[in-house]
Amino acid sequence: MENYYTPQEVAEKLKLNIRTVYKWIKEGRIKAVKIGDLWRIPESEINRILNID
Repeated sequence: MENYYTPQEVAEKLKLNIRTVYKWIKEGRIKAVKIGDLWRIPESEINRILNID
């Protein structure tokens, strides 16, 4: 089962501003799932950005 992270957690992991994470979601650079009003990013997307297989 895949882990999902909040935009805040992703921003901290990637050392980005949280606004950048939301911008990337909006632009489609990061695949994210919206659950109600909350965004969640799968761990596979973080690995893809970091080029970890």
